[in-house]
Amino acid sequence: MPLNIVLIEPEIPNNTGNIGRLALASGSKLHLVKPFGFEIDDKRLKRAGLDYWQHLEVIYYENTEEFFRVNASKKMGFLSSHGTKNHWDIPFEDDFFLIFGKESVGLSKAIIEQYPNQLYKIPMFSEHIRSLNLANAVSITIYEGIRQLKL
Repeated sequence: MPLNIVLIEPEIPNNTGNIGRLALASGSKLHLVKPFGFEIDDKRLKRAGLDYWQHLEVIYYENTEEFFRVNASKKMGFLSSHGTKNHWDIPFEDDFFLIFGKESVGLSKAIIEQYPNQLYKIPMFSEHIRSLNLANAVSITIYEGIRQLKL
């Protein structure tokens, strides 16, 4: 698998379903970190993921502590509107982890403070918007990684 998509405490089942479909299409693994804002068997999640969910490699974690403990040796990039570097500056490589926060607030302050040199943003060119839809942000970033890796 070339890349890993990590959703920390996702809240919207439709987004998670769409990101699951994207993970399968891009050959990526999907990592879901609890707590979720929905039940994993939510019909909206399944509808957005259509019948692809059964083919997707999904790894579940009980909390952020477990995720970071299990994946401590992995290379990671964190996506946040607080990033100072752009997403095309991420040093993509095989098995790279792309970390996204929950829809309502993004990554926690603790994560942002712990990984300041690995924090990236997707540039936005209007002062009238504070963030992109999570599924769109994941799509933009994953396919930039694939472009750079030329998979």
